[in-house]
Amino acid sequence: MSANPGAGVTTLKGVGPGLEEKLARLGVHRLLDLLLHLPLRYQDRSRVVSLSSLVPEQEGLVQGQIVDARLAYGRRRSLVVTLEDQTGYLKLRFFYFSRAQQNALKAGMYVQAFGQVRLSREGLEMIHPEYRTHRDAPPPPEPELTPVYPTTRGLGQGRLRTLTEQLLGMDWPEDDGTPYSDLRWLHRPPAQATAEDIADVQARIALDELTAYYLVMRHRQSDRTGHRTLALPQAEHLGRELLKHLGFRLTGAQRRVTTEVLEDLSREVPMLRLVQGDVGSGKTVIAAFAAIRAAEHGAQTALMAPTEILAEQHYLNFTGWLEPLGISVVLLTGSQSAAERRRVSEAIESGEALVAVGTHALFQNSVAFRQLALTVVDEQHRFGVHQRMALKDKGRLPHQLVMTATPIPRTLTMALYADMDVSTLDELPAGRQPITTTTVADERREEVIAHLAGELAAGRQAYWVCPLIEASEALEAASVEETLPVLESALPGMSVGVLHGRMKSDEKARVMAEFKAGRIQLLLATTVVEVGVDVPNATLMVIENPERMGLAQLHQLRGRVGRGAHASYCVLLYATPLSETGRRRLSVIRDSQDGFRIAEEDLQIRGPGDLLGTRQTGEQQFRIADLRTHAHLMPEVIRRGDALLSSDPETANRLLAIWAPADSGHAGV
Repeated sequence: MSANPGAGVTTLKGVGPGLEEKLARLGVHRLLDLLLHLPLRYQDRSRVVSLSSLVPEQEGLVQGQIVDARLAYGRRRSLVVTLEDQTGYLKLRFFYFSRAQQNALKAGMYVQAFGQVRLSREGLEMIHPEYRTHRDAPPPPEPELTPVYPTTRGLGQGRLRTLTEQLLGMDWPEDDGTPYSDLRWLHRPPAQATAEDIADVQARIALDELTAYYLVMRHRQSDRTGHRTLALPQAEHLGRELLKHLGFRLTGAQRRVTTEVLEDLSREVPMLRLVQGDVGSGKTVIAAFAAIRAAEHGAQTALMAPTEILAEQHYLNFTGWLEPLGISVVLLTGSQSAAERRRVSEAIESGEALVAVGTHALFQNSVAFRQLALTVVDEQHRFGVHQRMALKDKGRLPHQLVMTATPIPRTLTMALYADMDVSTLDELPAGRQPITTTTVADERREEVIAHLAGELAAGRQAYWVCPLIEASEALEAASVEETLPVLESALPGMSVGVLHGRMKSDEKARVMAEFKAGRIQLLLATTVVEVGVDVPNATLMVIENPERMGLAQLHQLRGRVGRGAHASYCVLLYATPLSETGRRRLSVIRDSQDGFRIAEEDLQIRGPGDLLGTRQTGEQQFRIADLRTHAHLMPEVIRRGDALLSSDPETANRLLAIWAPADSGHAGV
């Protein structure tokens, strides 16, 4: 049967409306989409492992004859099936089972099962393995690796394998330039394929995918130059008034980037500029100068932050800087009362509020701007692309300023943000203190608390960060709930405040205000303090379980101290034993305060998930490319993409047709 790559998935046997909807959740609409839906990893079911050679934590294919099947009653009822082969025994345990399964798994039947082995009090067992029963000895296993696909609720691996099996039985075109043979090979690699073999084929396809993404970004850039928006040339010189009253001098980098932004705003072509700078490099004040420029023309600015605590911090800064200049600033968040949100929305709609600061609440349909000329998105990697587009659509193609304190490796910036102009703040403000970072095993906790007590006794303040709010059976990690009584007992007479994401917005704001005012000496918090909190008197940051966090997040947390005149410290209080990856990660953060070097290392160690938002938000989830593995392809991606744009539009359009998502907005090159 010939395959039509553009045909819908309902042309496959067994795909009705329900399955079509589940596949759509995975971005699978066409037969080609399903072919591009490649395995995350593979299982080796090509050989049977003898029962006597099994070890705990091993994953493998086993087979044998059932010698016993019984119901076991402990804390939970389970069906326990004992297998025997010529070398030994293994138990299969099922907590969820039907009467039909119970009838099928009877003594004398043969079973071929795949799963992970674990050690229980009764010996080795597999919990809920995949299995098939046979009346006679099972046939030899398939001579190929078994794929494990990304999936969604209600769609099992078996169904996905059945669907892709149909694809592999079709005749695909040979001459349209799509790497069909490579794609089909990756769905069912032969058993003898090595990890290197698979990586080589993935890299060939990843180069195509990344090139297509680069082409989309370049297309967006050229498309933007064809649009027009409200030009914002210099007007009332209110920026000079802000400079006089700031209370600090701008760094050379801040002056340079502010000039770049204001020059962009003076043009009719909509600005799209990424400002990246290390923790504490002073991005917010650049956004303030941009908002002033819009306000001088009677136009509005929307500043969007990923969390309420960061939105509140921006609101306080902007209020202090702009309201003395006669520019009204409002705050809009999801936790405000309906009456408060209505009042703020009316001020935005009437144009009375020239600057609106908020969270995702800013792009609800009920919020209408009178004349939105500028959008500022802070920590943009935490927002999905659709959220950013929704904010953009609030005005007539407003200027866009995107800010991040997560430094992005240069090669990634050039390829992944090819639709943006990029400014880098590479200079810290005067007076920023170097931070002494140490790694300390959990067993030496009392020494850390003694150091903490010394800092507080000297009149300084400190942070103590835990990964969890409350204790968890699933995760062995420190929690705010458990740590609070320990610290209160060890620090009598000291004021300890608590801050975490489940607290109401006004309560979080009260705690932060008291910490900033010095009435709270120690702030015990989760990672909500990662961005936006500025307390110059805080000199110590203790981070529990840093081995569970990414380098970018650790660097952000550390950046909360070192903002005043006193020596500052960061203690990474890790749980033992440390994995090799954990040891490497902590040594990088201990030995470097250069955010760009840390970003490069983070990319190498664990990929771009947090760096670029691919895991939390779906910002740009590549199908095949993994930027940890394929970052080295970026120079070739840029060279190839530019060459295709200038001399081979036919190949460029073919790549776009294969890889670009339906909503990417490309219309060919």
